[in-house]
Amino acid sequence: MNVTELIERKRDGHRLQSDEIATLITDFSADRVPDYQMAAMLMAIVWRGLDDGELAAWTEAMLHSGDVLDFSHVAAPKVDKHSTGGVGDKVSIPLAPMVAACGVAVPMMSGRGLGHTGGTLDKLESIPGFRTALDPKEFTRILERTGLVLAGQSETLVPADRRMYALRDVTGTVPSIPLIASSIMSKKLAEGLDALVLDVKVGSGAFMKSRESARDLAETMVGLGAAHGTRVQALITDMSQPLGAAVGNALEMVESLEVLRGGGPADLVEITLRLGIEMLVMGGVAADPAAARAMLQRTIADGSAFAKFEEVVVAQRGDPKVLHDPTRLPQAPEETVITAGRGGFVSRCDALDLGVAAVRLGAGRTTKEEAIDPGVGFTVCVKVGDEVAAGDPLIRIRWRRPERLAAAQPLVERAVVIADDPVAALPLILEEVR
Repeated sequence: MNVTELIERKRDGHRLQSDEIATLITDFSADRVPDYQMAAMLMAIVWRGLDDGELAAWTEAMLHSGDVLDFSHVAAPKVDKHSTGGVGDKVSIPLAPMVAACGVAVPMMSGRGLGHTGGTLDKLESIPGFRTALDPKEFTRILERTGLVLAGQSETLVPADRRMYALRDVTGTVPSIPLIASSIMSKKLAEGLDALVLDVKVGSGAFMKSRESARDLAETMVGLGAAHGTRVQALITDMSQPLGAAVGNALEMVESLEVLRGGGPADLVEITLRLGIEMLVMGGVAADPAAARAMLQRTIADGSAFAKFEEVVVAQRGDPKVLHDPTRLPQAPEETVITAGRGGFVSRCDALDLGVAAVRLGAGRTTKEEAIDPGVGFTVCVKVGDEVAAGDPLIRIRWRRPERLAAAQPLVERAVVIADDPVAALPLILEEVR
C-alpha cells in the first residue's frame, strides 16, 4: 500500500476505502507505517474530516487492533457510561454500584486525569490498596463475581489508540470530532457492551466549549454505536461550573460516599440519577424512567449500592475501612478559605480556572509520569445563582505545599464572580441525543 498516496488523497478531500483504512491502522500498529506519515494523515483528517463510512471503518480498525472483550457468558445486560471529562466529575463512583445493584453488569473502564480534568482512576486510587490495573482474566473474574469492575484500560485493548493519541497530543491534531469520537468509541466498543450511555460535557471546564460542538460529538458517537450494532445514547450536560462541591481526588471520594449514603450535593445526585436511568432503561431492567429512578433511589435507601461498592473495593484489594471512616483517606493538612469581598449574586464559578488550579495544587498532572497528591483540592461552597453576603465562604482550599498554594490561589480567587443583580441558576442537562 502506498501510504503517501493515501495521505495525498485525503489531503485533497477524496474518500478512503474501508480496506485501505484497515490496512493503514494495522500497519501503523505493527510499526510498518512511521509516525511522521500517520501524523500527516491525522492532520489531513483534521482539515478534511471523515464521512460516516470512513469513520465507521476507522473506528472498526482501531477496535480490532488488539483484544476485544467477550462477556456474552454473563447473563445480565452489560452497560457502561462514559464522560468526556470535567471538573469535579466523580459521577462514575456512585453511579456504577447503584446501577450494578439493580442487576446490570457494569464493566467500567475509566481513565486518568487529562489536562485540567480529573480522572476516575486517580480518585479510586485514593483508597489505599485499590488496584485499577487488571489483566483481562482478572477483570472478567471480578465482573462475574460482583457484576461491577472499576478499572483502567489494559495494554492489550485498542493499542492503536494509545499510540495514536500520543501522536495527536504532540502534533496539534487532538481537536477533531471524528478522531475524538473514534478514540472514545473504539475503546468502549471493545468492552463487549450491550449498551452505552455518554455524558458529553460542554462549557469552560469541558473539552467541548460550545453546545454545537458537543452536539456534533454526541451525534457522531451515537452514530458510531449504531453502525457497530450497539445502542448508544448521550446526555449533553453543563460543565461551566464544577459538578458537586469537591474538586480533588480524596475529597471527591468522600463526596461520592456521601451520595451512596443518601446525601451529597443536589446537582451531583441528579446527574447520577439521570445517567443511571438511561443505563437501566437501555439495559432492559426498568420499563420506563420513573421505574428506573425508583429502583436507583431504593439502592441508596436500602444500602445495596453502598454494599456493592464495598464488595468491589474488596475484590480490587482496596481497604474497605475507609468507606466507613473517610478520615482514613489522604488529607492535606492546611486549609485556606476564600471569602466573598461583597454581597451579591454568584454570576460565575469557572470550572476551567478551578481545574487548572487543582493541577497547580498537585491534584492533577502536568506530565504523564508526575505523581499526584490525593489529599489536596477544593470544596466549592457556592453555585451560579446563589446569593452571598460579604465574608461568606466561597471556596475552601486544602493544600500541602506553600509554593503550590501560591500558584493556585490567584486562579481560585478569580474563578468566582459576584454580581449586583440576581442571576439564574444554570441548567444541568441541556439536551438528549438518541
